[in-house]
Amino acid sequence: MKTNKKEYLKRLLVIAVPIILSNLISQLQMLIDRIFLGRADNLYMSALSNVTAPMWATMSFCFSIVAGASILISQSVGAKDREHIEEYAGAMIKYNNIIPILLFFFWLFLSEPVFRLMGVSENLMPMCLSYARFYAPVFLLTGLGGSLSVVLQTSNYTKPMVVYGALRAGLNIVLDYILIYGKLGLPVLGIKGAAIATTIAEYLGAIFILCVIFTSKKLPTKPSAKGIKSAKLSTYVTSAKLGVNTALEDFAWNIGNLLLIRILNTINEFAAGIYSIIFGVEVLAVVIVGAIGSSTMTLTSEATGKKDLAQYKGVCICAYGLCMIVAVVMIILGIAIPEQIIALFTKDTTVITTSSVYLLIVGINLFSKSANIIIGNGIRGSGDTKWMLYTQLLGTVGIVSVAAFFVFVCKLEIVGVFLAVLVDEAVRALINLWKYIRIVRNWKT
Repeated sequence: MKTNKKEYLKRLLVIAVPIILSNLISQLQMLIDRIFLGRADNLYMSALSNVTAPMWATMSFCFSIVAGASILISQSVGAKDREHIEEYAGAMIKYNNIIPILLFFFWLFLSEPVFRLMGVSENLMPMCLSYARFYAPVFLLTGLGGSLSVVLQTSNYTKPMVVYGALRAGLNIVLDYILIYGKLGLPVLGIKGAAIATTIAEYLGAIFILCVIFTSKKLPTKPSAKGIKSAKLSTYVTSAKLGVNTALEDFAWNIGNLLLIRILNTINEFAAGIYSIIFGVEVLAVVIVGAIGSSTMTLTSEATGKKDLAQYKGVCICAYGLCMIVAVVMIILGIAIPEQIIALFTKDTTVITTSSVYLLIVGINLFSKSANIIIGNGIRGSGDTKWMLYTQLLGTVGIVSVAAFFVFVCKLEIVGVFLAVLVDEAVRALINLWKYIRIVRNWKT
């Protein structure tokens, strides 16, 4: 059994490490983006939080809907069923661009009503609208980008994502500096410059990853040109029905996050900015856990395809063990150097001193959050994508209700929102663990 666990750990890391490195590079770029904006104008942080939350809610739907294809392709890999690998992968690449195109036009022309519903102030509105309109073209890449990521992941060949992430991030940082502050003789564009920089970097990165996909011979789940051309819409619908539950789950989480920001906006103009700072730091840890979770879904799907209970359980145990290391490191940093971390994003000494406790809270929260991510992906790997949607819907209602109670009734202000997050993740972790145990027991019988 020890040998098997070492094997599972190795396979997890082979898939996860390149994704982790790519995501960390991207998050580092986003942190630097926030640092540039926060030091240019404190209000930029609140504007960024208000604009990126709803846009990411819809963008994550595009990335998440391919989870169904990823599960079916990985199960076919486990069953050594080449015909279905070609069928599902071809349909995914061919048809996964419809929704992103519609969302591009939505955010280009209809973003203002969304921001008004969120309670964005008139002072922040021009900043939000400017960012949204210049960032909207990125949606045109999300359908194909999500599909190509699935091909790399289900092929257990994610190394190109490191170069991809480094290329995008490097370009974005350089362009951020030039466009936000108006260097090299260009005008000072502020938050608009940040959006333009991100869009340019995303398109150049997409060109690179397309070249990799077309030329690589290490992608057994890559469909042929003929397979893409002959792919049926009904096949895509089959995988989308499975993936839409994950997409709706992510959408529900993002809706909850949007409502939390709406609550924060009632406190003051800077509350959402503080939340954005803490969330930005937490995301560095979450992308590591998320990458391990993605690897967990791939390998548990394979285990389901070949009916290997030992692999199913072993992968989940190893994955959660890795996540515990991440959580411990996050807590240590939250205790040791919280003010130094927050000071990277703002010069406001009041914000720096009062926000330190939030880093510790999100560090503790990682234990529950990791359980939800790892166990959740294990549940999806078994072929059940509805369960996590149900628990997330419950969680969204719960977290907003608890946050509203803490903020408006208990008058806890920002700390009330963070405590609500803590309660939500812990309750859902227990519920999802119960479901996972049931799956394992039913598998045995």
